[in-house]
Amino acid sequence: MLPDMDELTADSAGPLSGYRVIDLTSMISGPLATMFLADQGADVIKVENPAGGDFVRRSGNRRHGFSANFLNNNRNKRSLALDLKQEAGKKILFQLVESADVFIQNFRPGVIERMGFGESVIREIRPEIVYVSIAGFGFEGPYAPKPVYDPLIQALSGLATIQAGSDEARPRLVRTIVPDKVSAITAAQAITAALLSRERTGKGQHVRLSMLDAIVSFLWHSDMASQTLIGDNIPQQSAASFIDLIYETADGYMSVAVMSDREWAGLSRAVERPQWLEDERFKTPALRDRNLNARLELIQSVLIERTTEEWLRRLEAEQVPCAPVQTRNAMVEHPQIAANALLERYQHPDAGELRQARPAAQFSATPARIRFGAPRLGQHTAEILTELGLSAVELEAMAASGAVVLDS
Repeated sequence: MLPDMDELTADSAGPLSGYRVIDLTSMISGPLATMFLADQGADVIKVENPAGGDFVRRSGNRRHGFSANFLNNNRNKRSLALDLKQEAGKKILFQLVESADVFIQNFRPGVIERMGFGESVIREIRPEIVYVSIAGFGFEGPYAPKPVYDPLIQALSGLATIQAGSDEARPRLVRTIVPDKVSAITAAQAITAALLSRERTGKGQHVRLSMLDAIVSFLWHSDMASQTLIGDNIPQQSAASFIDLIYETADGYMSVAVMSDREWAGLSRAVERPQWLEDERFKTPALRDRNLNARLELIQSVLIERTTEEWLRRLEAEQVPCAPVQTRNAMVEHPQIAANALLERYQHPDAGELRQARPAAQFSATPARIRFGAPRLGQHTAEILTELGLSAVELEAMAASGAVVLDS
């Protein structure tokens, strides 16, 4: 029996319960950041244009008017369909700001100021608010005004070259939106840090984050060795953080990642190739990195001889890090995924039965959880406006003027 929405909302006080977030973001980076906060208990009010709402609502893989992308980036939020071009809509937003802890937007630089909701305006109403701006390339400079999508950040940041394996190879995109998602994680962490600072100082601040900054910082921790050691000429292929460690077996694919001398010795025993330990090219981690192509070719020539399961048994016995390569459908059914209780199923009132990954971080005292699914456009407009003290007559008048959509 799947839990219904009433069951999901019970006992839902997460670590951010009591904080209110006014969310003007759309697409992925902003909405995913605020979903992390919502999963952890924050009251996230998603302010959407009544004329269609967040663009992601209209993306592919849809059922009963909901796209999977929207469902996976907007659960645990309340939707307020509000026309911010109308004075009545602006007035409602300003009223919401009076009780808000966070105001977040990801419009192109300059747009939010032209809309009348720049930091100075919002802070005049709520001086201690945490004001958050997410940009694509940055807030100044030649690329700041450009429109941005994830592949452009992968290109400019160097990620596409790193994914290729060397500067000489054809650049390759990572086949998932890493800059969007890294930006979301970075933003969520920065927001909670700013809230903690406010608890201690009583002062809010402006958190600025560009997708370009987030992904370059992300890459630097493991992929930018030759740019870190100024003056040293490190081959760019060696500077890559991870080479392709996917090997073909007799019946599929697997990954084997050997770093230490102990693991290299274990691999040599598992594949019954003791002569590898005497090979001068592979005697140290540095030498194995320097001769990585020869090493990979050698390992591949052996792993093709047996099935994935056979190699897993042999390698695990020698404590060599390894795992099977899973398709998305196979991953969902893997016993480790089940052991982690990572995937939850519930009944969305409109989109039907859903499977989603629970919040990754688990809190022992204030659990983050899926309290309810992503909202319909304007689903909570009446609820939120009633909380602000508007009467039923006022609600109907605003709906008639097009300033709000009560539900859709």
